Amino acid sequence: MTPTRKKRLYLVVMIVVGIGAATVLAMNAFDENLMFFYSPSEVVAGKAPRDHVFRVGGMVSNGSIKRESGSLTVNFDLTDNVDTVTVEYTGILPDLFREGQGTVSKGRLRDDGVFVADEVLAKHDENYMPPEVGEMLKSANIKATTGKSMGDYQQ
Repeated sequence: MTPTRKKRLYLVVMIVVGIGAATVLAMNAFDENLMFFYSPSEVVAGKAPRDHVFRVGGMVSNGSIKRESGSLTVNFDLTDNVDTVTVEYTGILPDLFREGQGTVSKGRLRDDGVFVADEVLAKHDENYMPPEVGEMLKSANIKATTGKSMGDYQQ
């Protein structure tokens, strides 16, 4: 092999290795930042990952907000009118957070089934609801009243 071909071969190998390394780093960053939305019914059914951050949304159940005295830890239940998930959050809740309010929480699921939230978002006015929560509640209401899911109606 001539010295010129050897240099070209090394250059091609270095380019392929560089592109491969960049692809691996990009896919790793994408996987770490990828976050899915689940309803309380999906979390209870075991569809939500236990080792990955995700969002869960629904309505705060009436009478479910419990604050630990002397700390900022709050426990509350999120429901989609079918199933309920207990959420634990340590921090200052949004001003609009209250019972009967639609919320989306970001965090991880513990082994005991409690969702530990890193962030809690509350809807910002009476007319707004995150599209995911609206669709989930609509689907849950149809399922609760008829026993069929939205997928059963779509053909």
